[in-house]
Amino acid sequence: MTTFDRIKKLADKQGKSLQQVASDLGFSPSYFYNLKNKKSPSAEHIAKVADYFHVSIDYLLGRDKTEPKNQTVDLVDLANKPKDFDWDNVLSVGGKPIPEEDKEIIRRLFAHKLSD
Repeated sequence: MTTFDRIKKLADKQGKSLQQVASDLGFSPSYFYNLKNKKSPSAEHIAKVADYFHVSIDYLLGRDKTEPKNQTVDLVDLANKPKDFDWDNVLSVGGKPIPEEDKEIIRRLFAHKLSD
């Protein structure tokens, strides 16, 4: 698996496009696709990506094959995802999917936090 593949997988787990991640980090929209074409990332950029996804630089570079176990989930961000967003990729309760009525409670609870 390449650095690009690892980053793509992490972005997919968070329900984000590579363009969104690039924008969040202040990179050009095509930055990650340049990595796909075997361009080497700068140390500064790879460190920002590692911090963004809460993984090690070694994981992104393929030197550490251990899959990241804990991912930070921003509930405000999650609450404002489209209704058809696949929550099961990023959040569960005891390893089981969250019931729809509980998802709606989370949406209501955290959606208003944006105005605080």
